Amino acid sequence: DVQLQASGGGLVQPGGSLRLSCAATGFDLSTYDMSWFRRAPGKGREWISGIDIYGTYTPYADSVKGRFTISRDSAKNILYLQMNSLEAEDTAVYLCARFRQSFFGGVVAAIDEYGLWGQGTQVTVSS
Repeated sequence: DVQLQASGGGLVQPGGSLRLSCAATGFDLSTYDMSWFRRAPGKGREWISGIDIYGTYTPYADSVKGRFTISRDSAKNILYLQMNSLEAEDTAVYLCARFRQSFFGGVVAAIDEYGLWGQGTQVTVSS
């Protein structure tokens, strides 16, 4: 099966950190541009970061820039999102997604350009 499995979410206090993982099965993660999105309560999905197939282009949404870091372990076939200095506004379901075509070599924020989604992992930031 081709799938993405996100994990690592949980309850954390403001200012804390979490590392999310997205394990890919059935395909080579390094051949696809990948992104993380999030869906806050009552809101639509928001693109927050991506990484291209080369691992050199890693843009971030302004809301997370300087606090979140995206990375990829090609040997383990896992995508990561390190989240530091978490704020209550970061509370959301976090989803990883695979771009619709392989070997594209860029990062696109448009939701409709992603053809494979993980099931999401809940992150709650609260004291």
